[in-house]
Amino acid sequence: MSSTPSTQEPRTSTDPFEFQSVEVLKGVGPGVAARLEKLGIYHVQDLLFHLPLRYEDRTRVVAIGSLQHGQHAVIEGVIDHSEVRYGGKRRGGRGGRSLLCHVADGTGSLLLRFFYFNATQQANLTRGVRVRCYGEARFNNHRIEMVHPEYRRLFEQQAAEVEDTMTPVYPKTEGVHQALLRSLIDQVLGRLDGESLEEHVPDELLNKYSFPQLQQALQLLHHPSPQTSLELLEQCRHPAQQRMIFEELLAHQLSFMRLRQRIQQEKAVPLMLEAAKFDAFRRQLAFELTPAQQTVIDEIHLDLAKDTPMMRLLQGDVGSGKTVVAASAVLAAVTSARQAAIMAPTEILAEQLYTNFCNWFSATDCVLLTGKDKGRLRRSKLEAIRAGAIHVIIGTHSLFQEDVDFSDLALIVVDEQHRFGVHQRLALKDKGRFKGCIPHQLIMTATPIPRSLAMTAYADLDYSVIDALPSGRKPVATVVVSEQRRQEVLDRVARACASGEQAYWVCTLVEESEALQCQAAEETAAMLQQALPELGIGLVHGRMKQEQKNAVVDHFKQGDINLLVATTVIEVGVDVPNASLMVIENAERLGLAQLHQLRGRVGRGQKQSACVLIYSPPLSERGKQRLAVLRETNSGFVIAQKDLQMRGPGEVLGTRQTGLMQLRIADIVRDESWLPEVNAAARYIMQHYPEAVKPLIHRWLGRAERYGSV
Repeated sequence: MSSTPSTQEPRTSTDPFEFQSVEVLKGVGPGVAARLEKLGIYHVQDLLFHLPLRYEDRTRVVAIGSLQHGQHAVIEGVIDHSEVRYGGKRRGGRGGRSLLCHVADGTGSLLLRFFYFNATQQANLTRGVRVRCYGEARFNNHRIEMVHPEYRRLFEQQAAEVEDTMTPVYPKTEGVHQALLRSLIDQVLGRLDGESLEEHVPDELLNKYSFPQLQQALQLLHHPSPQTSLELLEQCRHPAQQRMIFEELLAHQLSFMRLRQRIQQEKAVPLMLEAAKFDAFRRQLAFELTPAQQTVIDEIHLDLAKDTPMMRLLQGDVGSGKTVVAASAVLAAVTSARQAAIMAPTEILAEQLYTNFCNWFSATDCVLLTGKDKGRLRRSKLEAIRAGAIHVIIGTHSLFQEDVDFSDLALIVVDEQHRFGVHQRLALKDKGRFKGCIPHQLIMTATPIPRSLAMTAYADLDYSVIDALPSGRKPVATVVVSEQRRQEVLDRVARACASGEQAYWVCTLVEESEALQCQAAEETAAMLQQALPELGIGLVHGRMKQEQKNAVVDHFKQGDINLLVATTVIEVGVDVPNASLMVIENAERLGLAQLHQLRGRVGRGQKQSACVLIYSPPLSERGKQRLAVLRETNSGFVIAQKDLQMRGPGEVLGTRQTGLMQLRIADIVRDESWLPEVNAAARYIMQHYPEAVKPLIHRWLGRAERYGSV
């Protein structure tokens, strides 16, 4: 699910006005058009649906005496006196000077402050001059002021007019300012007067939800009248906004449904698994499958038995047992004499998967392919894969390099899918295209995604959840402490290791630079070795060679190391049942989902495990809320929902990697209640108004086409 420029032919001047290039508008040449493209604006219609972020009320003059802190307002008054004040430093370290204008209107007074001004401005803003200003009122040193407001002089004869409608503020980019966007959108609205935009949402849906007509809604949103409730607009609860929110979510849902149709038209090799072979596999496991695992395995085996490709997203909380579920899918491929590829994001995780699969399958039928394979060893592995002598291929991004050719790849398993770019997954899928068939795909994540987000961002995938942990797994006790209590934490680590347990000490991102982050981890390891000389301490960070990292992790697994100091490189892939204590420094800097992933490295054995979150005071209110969530629950799904509410879908899923849809006015969290209605409406339109599907998608997604086959 990503976006790429459309292959669609450019619109010509014979098209209806709204489908013509923005270059038909006054003031738009090739240079401006190129800058508008950065905002996703190619055609006239794109400008109409470039909706305001917020509004400024310039329709009335506000008395200075009634201004509130933080209020954006138009004021009018006479300059009582002006002065240039020197002193202090501004950004850049230069000595500062500022122009201060004291303005009064009879109800009160305020200060206009200009840090950047020229001689002409200074000459124009003098005693007795009447000015009208728009800006944000702020209280500073017991008086109200506006810093760098928009202003104009008013002369005695001049009529003091105000705006007729509220002023929209649009999303913008470098080289595209608000005045240009307002001018262009006003041109489009003016040209559409007397015409009507085609209404693609059926009347029965508009009537059902009491939505306004499209053109009426657009006029109101670009130019709200002074009577329009600013509160409703700010909360996106105005009927015109609700109509647009509904239509945008509808367009995205239709896009996913159309992608799903295309996927279902593809062919795949059916992978049948005999019950006796699955029973034999299950008996050799060292544990019992949970009912939740068995349910998901049944869903996957039903998919694999079909001649259409499985596209299934498997969610499971940290430690829920996704790997053995994936192995049951791989078993179906192996017993059908077909190949399965399992792609992991790190070599540490790939090696752990390889060990597990060698235990469950024949070691001679499994191969590990990573970036460190060179020369003759790599060539021999590639030849075995190409010849079909190996059926289970496990690796990192090395799996989709050009020199890797499969014999008959029928199943792809992607672990921790959000860590791979969409092009990487496409490349692997294309390697499995043989005789008109493509591989089945199982996409796994231990980052729980709230159902509302999954229904929208992954609507083209089937959706399975392992919603229970294996029996006997004890919740991890989580405590939050200030770094001022570091000695208590050190004592706790010493006690745990003295009793034969092991611990992690995680250094999170203190600096943006990876080099500085790794340096901080090295310094932390040295500090801990000095404070706890009786312990064996290891270090893992991102700048170490893979062989070094693997060696340290192996020593930790074997118990030679008591305390492993690491950066967040250990977020996935290290499974040490004897490790029962985790300390995370600067915990306030990480998102909830990442903290939960890290915490999931402990609690894998029979002992009661604990996680200590160290924060640097003072802690913001939001920081307190986030850490409190970790302390109160071990449920990844509860944490994911909170994370979504606090950070938004782009952060939770990692927008850069997933190509998550970019919404113009809708918000998945705020507008979650619309999703069931939108899903039903999309099915209704697909069935009764198929001709409306393409125009709706084009209107809202423009040139953004998704990789529905990923």
